[in-house]
Amino acid sequence: MTGRTILTAAEMRAAEQAAIAAGTSVETLMDRAGRAAAEAIWRFAGPLEALILCGPGNNGGDGYVIARALVERGVKVRVAATGEPNGEAAWAARVAWGGETETLEGAAPAPLLIDSLFGTGLARPLDAALSERLGALAAAARVRVAVDLPSGVATDDGRILSPVPDFDLTTTFQTLKPSHLLQPAARHMGRIVVADIGIDAASDLTEIGRPHIAAPGPDDHKFSRGLVTVIAGGMVGAAALAAAAAVRAGAGTVRLQARERVGNVPAAIVQKPGEPLDRLDDKRIGALLLGPGMLPGDDQTLLDGALNSGHPLVLDAGALRMVADRMDRLAACVRPAILTPHEGEFVALFGKGEGSKVDRARAAAARSGAVVVYKGPDTVVAAPDGRAAIAPSAHPWLASAGTGDVYAGIVAARYAASGDPFAAACEAVWLHGRAAELAGPGLIADDLIRHLPAAIADCL
Repeated sequence: MTGRTILTAAEMRAAEQAAIAAGTSVETLMDRAGRAAAEAIWRFAGPLEALILCGPGNNGGDGYVIARALVERGVKVRVAATGEPNGEAAWAARVAWGGETETLEGAAPAPLLIDSLFGTGLARPLDAALSERLGALAAAARVRVAVDLPSGVATDDGRILSPVPDFDLTTTFQTLKPSHLLQPAARHMGRIVVADIGIDAASDLTEIGRPHIAAPGPDDHKFSRGLVTVIAGGMVGAAALAAAAAVRAGAGTVRLQARERVGNVPAAIVQKPGEPLDRLDDKRIGALLLGPGMLPGDDQTLLDGALNSGHPLVLDAGALRMVADRMDRLAACVRPAILTPHEGEFVALFGKGEGSKVDRARAAAARSGAVVVYKGPDTVVAAPDGRAAIAPSAHPWLASAGTGDVYAGIVAARYAASGDPFAAACEAVWLHGRAAELAGPGLIADDLIRHLPAAIADCL
């Protein structure tokens, strides 16, 4: 899986301090950041007349550098500031700008608004008058750009501290920050550009990017590519969607175990109606999926059998309701299970918890010993060892019945194929989202399945 690094505010400060300690001055970092942002803004907006709003800290200092760099490109630029810079590097950037500085209150709108008021580390709401003025200037602009993060957004958890305009572009430095991807902040970012400013940054939190999926080799066969077994609950349609998704997402063999033959599924799916649902003695099973279509009245011994089977597990939907009082057994699984709760299921299993969505997902993974896919418009995948990944904002048309069953089938296929639960969960999130993009507006769950081969082709 390839994905961009994500740093919290504290981690970014530590990375900057390490660069400074190694000999890179604050002024150099600020100049790199401002010039990189100016380049991104120029490429995005062209020579539009710009109004740059500068705050008192280093984010404001970046704004002064941006102003100077855009003027060098022939752009007409005005700068409005909240007041005097409060740091030496920001002061030096303002002096180097050399142009007139207006007040926010008296600044006239411009076609291009650049918000360089507050970036990483904001912990409190903006002053009400400042927030209102930012909103008015943004509303009057044709193009809106945020530097690092939109002012009014907390860095680490996606919270909105003050009303935030919708931006067309957010240009940030070295790495993403959690709120670039976590809701509700993420919906205000627009396109996100990450500029390299020469800071070493490593983290166990990343963005879910396009994976590399190996095509079958000459020695592969239907079982070496992964055998997925899907156990149907009372609503067999959900299990049928999951099985169809699994067979399209790269599994070599998919078995659908149901009480009766299920119609309208690909003929490639193996069905043996009449066999016991809990027959799980095939050692070749690479992933066992339980939960899609399971109802409260369904036999809970199916879950017990799955937990005792030793097979890699994917537990979704109805199985998540049943596993809440079996956490010790879940944690004892030889290979980590994958849990796929949406918000309501997550709270029922683990409680509301504290901290950001990433914090809560990590805590749930540590407690359960499972990889947790905390689904939503800002899906987070967390492993028991502390690794976590955030998906880009989900396609809005995925808010449709059955799409979660399709995801469960995809993740079972990827788990059976790779044997790596964290990688499988992340691959499945990306493939699910890409299939939604290909299906387009008005999609239903069945459409996702039809577009999975094309999504996989993007990863070969």
